[in-house]
Parts: sequence; C-alpha cells; structure tokens
Amino acid sequence: MSEKVLKRNKETCDTFCYDEELVQRVQPQIEQVVGVELIFKALSDATRMKIAYALTLEKELCVCDVANIIGSTTATASHHLRLLRNMKLAKYRKEGKLVFYSLADDHVHQLVSIAMTHAKHS
Repeated sequence: MSEKVLKRNKETCDTFCYDEELVQRVQPQIEQVVGVELIFKALSDATRMKIAYALTLEKELCVCDVANIIGSTTATASHHLRLLRNMKLAKYRKEGKLVFYSLADDHVHQLVSIAMTHAKHS
C-alpha cells in the first residue's frame, strides 16, 4: 500500500492510501461508463424528467397529452420528447395525425421509478 499523510477536511481520509490490487482490478472497467452520463444529462432537465415520469404512469402518451400534463405548448413537449427519443430513452409511433410516445424499454422505466423512490425517501 502507498501511504502519504495529507491535511484534509472531515469528509476525506486523514491518510492518503490505496489498495493497488483493487485499483488495478477496477480501473480498467471504468471506461464502460463512457456515454452513460448522457442518460442522466437527458433526465437532469426538470421538464424531461416530468415527461419520463408521466410515461411511467401511462404506457404511452400523445404529444398533446404530454403538453397538457406538463403545462407547455405542443412544440415544447415535442422538442423534449424528440430529445428523449434521440437519447434512446423514448420511442414513438404514429397513428394518423397523432404521435404517441412511450419509454424505450423497462430499463428506462426502472431508472425513472428508482429515482422517484429515492427522491421520496431522501
């Protein structure tokens, strides 16, 4: 183990040390997160999170319904839905002149549901 004494605040270790074997085992796997932050970036916008949450409550929603639910214009709702779709968090289908959106898959549903549960219990 490498060790070096540093003066730090109360939220950090009083001694800087690390497990070299552990670091060598975990560090190569860290690159797997590349791109994952974009999911959280997409959901970090309050409007998009509201839309994603609404889509956990209903299997699919028309753009007009989404606009009314979030209190926006259809253009604004459509913009946010398109971004969610481009990030592969939502999908859509057309039915005549109507466009219906749903979450892309159960993983997205779980992610939003877990975030909501966490927020309620924090």
